[in-house]
Amino acid sequence: MTKKIWVKESAFGIWFLNTDIWLSRVLTKALNDLQRMLPETKKHYTAILDIGCGRGQSLQLLDEYFNPDTINGIEIDESLLNEARKRAKKCRGRIDLITGNAEIMPYPDQSFDMVFCHQSFHHIVQHEKAMQEFYRVLKPGGVLLFAESCKKFIHSLSIRLLFRHPMDVQKTADEYIDLINQTGFHVHPDAISKPYLWWSRPDLGAIEWFGFKVPEIREETMINLVAVKMQADQVLQ
Repeated sequence: MTKKIWVKESAFGIWFLNTDIWLSRVLTKALNDLQRMLPETKKHYTAILDIGCGRGQSLQLLDEYFNPDTINGIEIDESLLNEARKRAKKCRGRIDLITGNAEIMPYPDQSFDMVFCHQSFHHIVQHEKAMQEFYRVLKPGGVLLFAESCKKFIHSLSIRLLFRHPMDVQKTADEYIDLINQTGFHVHPDAISKPYLWWSRPDLGAIEWFGFKVPEIREETMINLVAVKMQADQVLQ
């Protein structure tokens, strides 16, 4: 039996991921949160890798926010890349897009200053292999910008009905943090955010809309974090 490497998104999901709602309420919001948690005020990242670049909505934002010389995008669904190439033409830096699997990437070791993974990791089947690849292709001192929906959200009824994911590999926020730490990354506590956005809640924000407080004890539905691949001398300390 061939091991499943990919769960194709639903027709609704493919449509939704190309809307202005996704761009402004999800992608841009997450990127702003990640940017504020970067370990320094660095404005320029020479080479960026965009995991699951899709139709390329993130390309112009990465180009604007981090001023890279090159952005490489890898996407398993080849049918999405034509739109991504159109968006790439609006970027200042060079954009290279390929079809490929994040679990086995063709890039040499230590190729990138930043790996950006936004709402793509929970589509991946072999989490450990993919995270090891992220670590491998990052330069020492490079950063992983990681923004994902957690198990509680992916397993909710509305998401099950409208989207498609590999359900048996989904993780909680703490499990994602453990995976990233165990791979060798350093994650400072101040570089972890768990936004409880209204659209990620089982009640779609109704409790808060009616004037009640959001529960402080809860299973998180989202996680944003910045992880660093430490320099060799820092690891030895």
